[in-house]
Amino acid sequence: MVGKLSPPIQIPDMDHTISILKPLRRFATQKANASLLLFMATILAMIFANSPWAESYHSILLHPIDFQIGNFKPFDHHGTSMSMLAFVNDALMAIFFFVIGLEIKQEILIGELSSFRKALLPVVAACGGMIVPILFYFFVCGSDPEVRGAAIPMATDIAFALAVLGLLGKRVPLSMRIFLTALAVVDDVGGIIIIALFYSSDIAFEPLLISLVLLALLYVGSKMRVHSNVFYYIVGFFVWMLFLESGIHPTIAGVLVAFIVPARPVVKLDDFTTEMTDYLDMLDYTEVRQSKKAEVLTPTQIQVLNNIHLLADKTISPLQSIADKLHPLVNYLILPLFAFVNAGVTFGNIQPESLLEVPLAVFVGLFVGKTLGIFLFTSLFIRLGLASMPVGINKRNLFGVSMLGGIGFTVALFIANLSFTGISDVGIELLNQAKLGVFVGSFVSGLCGYVVLRKVLPKKE
Repeated sequence: MVGKLSPPIQIPDMDHTISILKPLRRFATQKANASLLLFMATILAMIFANSPWAESYHSILLHPIDFQIGNFKPFDHHGTSMSMLAFVNDALMAIFFFVIGLEIKQEILIGELSSFRKALLPVVAACGGMIVPILFYFFVCGSDPEVRGAAIPMATDIAFALAVLGLLGKRVPLSMRIFLTALAVVDDVGGIIIIALFYSSDIAFEPLLISLVLLALLYVGSKMRVHSNVFYYIVGFFVWMLFLESGIHPTIAGVLVAFIVPARPVVKLDDFTTEMTDYLDMLDYTEVRQSKKAEVLTPTQIQVLNNIHLLADKTISPLQSIADKLHPLVNYLILPLFAFVNAGVTFGNIQPESLLEVPLAVFVGLFVGKTLGIFLFTSLFIRLGLASMPVGINKRNLFGVSMLGGIGFTVALFIANLSFTGISDVGIELLNQAKLGVFVGSFVSGLCGYVVLRKVLPKKE
């Protein structure tokens, strides 16, 4: 049977294509499956931590990771094997922040942070959402060691916030999803800066200098159009190891490597269209031998199809290619595992009087501080004429979106661990209290934000 040449593929114009590929739009329309898995892992952790298996659960967290290649132990820190908890928080979360760094770079280059005009309102909203929660935390807990957790309520969990917004379906205008996502991205930048400045231990300069040399090597490679993902994986892994030894929190290594990964493909999309047409012309459809059970191509056809495959790979930049490959790993393994090892709040250890300290401070920071900070800063800048309200958003639904900004969860738990780990037994108790505040504050923020938006958004799409 003779195969027929399919009609030419209609390629959209470049402006339209770029708008489709904007990472904020892709994130803003993602499904909530990963968030559901994260939620289930959280519930499972809390059940184990308050069950007869609590001791086994905590022993798993302290179990050493004895991974070895010959005499090389990549997950040793100062000669001691990482525990499971440290492995997740210091190693796997570096991959999470690596992906966050890739997304931030995309937004700066082609997204909603690519110009001053576009970035102004989300940046202002995020600043309000970081400053005001910290002030509320200080108001409730201003003494040491409780004050160490002041940065906990400044974070917004983009996955959970968008999942709650997604429950409202097509009633939500795209501009609202993009505004919330851009706000959360800027929040992530703030969290990364806080981690770099305040959660690094004594600095060892020798491994730090070596890591800077490797970062320079990555930068030179990107400028020389090295587009091998493996190159950035391998060198990035050694940068992570050196940051771990230097005393700077290793998740920062993931962000720095991400900023260096090239965003330009080897082959531009318009060149791809031209070359693709040439390759399709080279395929001889009359030489295909086929039956109902098999289809045999000629060596020339196989070579042409392999070239098409390579051409397609070269049309996707390393930045987008790596992000696309790592997203499933982060969403469906790393974040649920992070929730499972970090969300084990032990309710029996929390005294009633302590609820008015760290738990209240985190709750008020997330629910009240985030809402007021985002809403008031945004409203003020719009009233002053320094920015305009996005199309489809008014003050009433802006208030609801501001509430969703109080869903802290992932990054809030991460900062809580950095805040209270390693300060004797009182740190374990304070960390447990902080987790409770994160859960309650995030849940109430999400619930109230959903209720408000469901009431104020138009009933029709």
